[in-house]
Amino acid sequence: MKKIIWGVCLFVLGFSNLSFGQAIKSGEKLVYAGSYNMSGLMTQLAQVTMSTETVSTSKNAYLHLSCELSTYSKWDSFFKIRDIYESYVNPANLKPSLYKRSIDEGGYTKKEKYAFKGNTVNSTTKRKNKPETQKKFTIGASTQDVISLLYKVRTLDFSKFKVGQTQNLMIVFDEKQIPVTLKFMGKETVNAGNLGKKECYKLSISAKTDALKGKDKNLIWLTADANKIPALLKFSIPVGTGQLTLTSASGI
Repeated sequence: MKKIIWGVCLFVLGFSNLSFGQAIKSGEKLVYAGSYNMSGLMTQLAQVTMSTETVSTSKNAYLHLSCELSTYSKWDSFFKIRDIYESYVNPANLKPSLYKRSIDEGGYTKKEKYAFKGNTVNSTTKRKNKPETQKKFTIGASTQDVISLLYKVRTLDFSKFKVGQTQNLMIVFDEKQIPVTLKFMGKETVNAGNLGKKECYKLSISAKTDALKGKDKNLIWLTADANKIPALLKFSIPVGTGQLTLTSASGI
């Protein structure tokens, strides 16, 4: 199951040196049903909730981006998951200042905190039954955490993309940078929960990792409007296939 979550995380992407549009709104809430192919049937196992809110300190205001994943209670006895991913970003350009990750998967726990300062990241990691570790590492100017980048991709003007056009990207995860390539595959209409059927931009994602499998098998559909809501995500990993389906969107 941990590999499934990693496959989902690799959808969280962003762009650099490109033209971006509207800012992400505070108060948005997106809820997804997470499914996995079990014996040939796509079975709903978990709920994923993404939300945004404005938070302020004595010096700055940040946009707090949160992604929570929880297995449905009937699956908890099989494999219980309670994961939270958070990013605190500049509301204007979505550049992160702080990234936090807390995972509890089948009794395995891990907490991470990344503090961003320029091209330097100071990280703190605590795994179950192991001492806390600290690390300092360098990233590229456009490299961001996995949560802030999913929101940043939504500010991109896809009307300027041609079918087959690709873009090389970079994410930071598990204290290292991972190269990712996104390919624009045109438009398709899909169901988008309470938003109804929506015309969407279809994007294919590949990465230099063994966690994703197949050519054009890892896909994301963003609504082809000003909000660019992720309506559907499909992933293929070594242990199987799955998807995230939007069930409700509010505050958009």
